[in-house]
Amino acid sequence: MINVNVKDEELKLHITVKGHAGYQVYNKDIVCASVSTALIMTLNLIEKLNLGYNVLESKIDEGYFSLLVNKGNEVLDAISFNLDFTLESLSKQYPKYIKYNR
Repeated sequence: MINVNVKDEELKLHITVKGHAGYQVYNKDIVCASVSTALIMTLNLIEKLNLGYNVLESKIDEGYFSLLVNKGNEVLDAISFNLDFTLESLSKQYPKYIKYNR
């Protein structure tokens, strides 16, 4: 099971993702692939737009992702909201494999 935790505070947003879906075998798991793609695209976009100065923490590893950002930059807020929305949507499509906590 993938566990998504979102802490949306007044000045900061923290998104952590842990685990594996177990939907299919390794390298054929479309749920894990979907979540991983959303996470990597988010980090790549933040880097491409040079918004890293608002990122307090970003870590991606096998079965683990963490993103902690300062809120207040309109573009970064939109990117973070999109990731949050995407993960919540995936959890609704695959509730047996993704647990979303806000």
